Amino acid sequence: MINPTRHLRVLDCAPGIVAYYDGRVPGHRFAPGPNWVDDGALSLGIASYAIVDGSAALVYDTHVSVAHGAAIKADLLARGVVDITVVLSHCHLDHVAGTEAFAGCEIVANHRTAQHLATDRAAIESGCNNGMPAINPLLLPTTAFHDKTVLTIGQTRVELIEANIHSDDATVLWLPDQGILLAGDTVEDTVTYVGAPQDFAVHLTELDRLAALDPTCVLPNHGAPDVIAQGGYSPALLPATQRYIRWLSALRKNPDAANVALTDVLASDLAAGTLTYFAPYEEVHRQNIARSLQAR
Repeated sequence: MINPTRHLRVLDCAPGIVAYYDGRVPGHRFAPGPNWVDDGALSLGIASYAIVDGSAALVYDTHVSVAHGAAIKADLLARGVVDITVVLSHCHLDHVAGTEAFAGCEIVANHRTAQHLATDRAAIESGCNNGMPAINPLLLPTTAFHDKTVLTIGQTRVELIEANIHSDDATVLWLPDQGILLAGDTVEDTVTYVGAPQDFAVHLTELDRLAALDPTCVLPNHGAPDVIAQGGYSPALLPATQRYIRWLSALRKNPDAANVALTDVLASDLAAGTLTYFAPYEEVHRQNIARSLQAR
């Protein structure tokens, strides 16, 4: 059997922060045929993160398979970690698939994520939720919070903030002492994935709220591995995401703009280096346009 984690890269992207990155490998597939691991995660590139302080660590998302989760856990144990807390950024499968590898650990999520996973558990475990592969067993959150909570990992303060961006159940991590925002899927490079265009106004307001934290850098789950390895993105990624959402929202009054090339839509942010063009995001962009026009 081919090792499913053979392309997993371990990136020490900032002091005390490790990214576990897979995907964006030409020709590499997790499994033959259509499947959500390749089509929604590895094709775009995906990272889970760990915040490590002494013998304690916070794992932010459990990656796309149990094997990936186990590889993360093994790396942390090799670093001397004995106390692991898991935080889920939201309920989408590519972020919760490895929960079984963290059996016995506290798994924290906001109340919406906990509710979504509990409601969909049977479908997720049978492979009927977004298709195969099934995630069986799916471990549910052991702790749920509303709005905001604080964890202390070693001596590191981590604020968990609930948001409605990309999905209605996002949790981002804010490290106030370092000025680092771990953003989950609330922002992506090249473009955000839109699931609920009817909530565009909410998404824009929520992005304002994250920008008000005044981060020095942003670490998204989907982005370019070289940028993540070098410490993450400029906070300009937040308003760049807003500009793209506003462009999608304007399609309601100007549907002909849907024919504008993605590189032209993002021209100013690509030129500034805020975003990098990655061709597989063309399909995400097409889906975003279709959903936005349907929402008219």
